[in-house]
Amino acid sequence: MTGSDAPAGSPHPVTGLDDVVHQRVRLGILTLAHEARRVEFGFLRTQLELTAGNLSQHLGVLETAGLIEVEKGYAGRRGRTWVTLTPAGNAALAAEITRLKQLIARVETPNEPAATPADRRRRPPARPAIAHPS
Repeated sequence: MTGSDAPAGSPHPVTGLDDVVHQRVRLGILTLAHEARRVEFGFLRTQLELTAGNLSQHLGVLETAGLIEVEKGYAGRRGRTWVTLTPAGNAALAAEITRLKQLIARVETPNEPAATPADRRRRPPARPAIAHPS
């Protein structure tokens, strides 16, 4: 569906993005947790290139929202923290991905071949006129 194909009065897909889920780090956490049964804190920290404190803050937000469960335990003598996606987290991630796909569909033109970088330098993309409120 393109912008011109959207039904009149339907909200723009961006209005459905969830601020808790959409934030870059939290979206990464949810995606990594979706890919595995459970994911270890150190793996998340490394994959997302975060400090332990920063990751902890984001995990707290997601846990408070009920999107993940955090389990602390031991692997041998070392303390470990594992993160598991909850059913609500899985649903929130799926809804976010759906909205992102809707946004992508609004900018992609399905019948045109992909423009090369040289094509993009030669001609700017056509953009519809947007009315600005007075």
